[in-house]
Amino acid sequence: MSLLSSNIGRLRLLAILEGATLLILVFVAVPLRRIFDYPTVSQVVGPIHGILFLLFVFNTLSIGVEKNWKFSQTTWKVLLACLVPFGTFYVDRKILKPIYEKEKL
Repeated sequence: MSLLSSNIGRLRLLAILEGATLLILVFVAVPLRRIFDYPTVSQVVGPIHGILFLLFVFNTLSIGVEKNWKFSQTTWKVLLACLVPFGTFYVDRKILKPIYEKEKL
């Protein structure tokens, strides 16, 4: 089963992309803009991250409803992850990957 062939797989991909763009913004784009007065990276990566963030949130809520996730046990953790640098990588490893692996069987 390919990563893109299931909703969980697509959410995992979004988690990685959203997390990577957040790290680029926090550790590359913002310092370039603030320290070196070079806003171009922020202007390019910012909107891309925004779109990925929204897609991640909407997909998380959609899959949470589809899979009957209990909000207090799973959904809020996945949603919180997109606000914290490295959070989506952690959630992918600890929550999404096990669900994806179980789905593959």
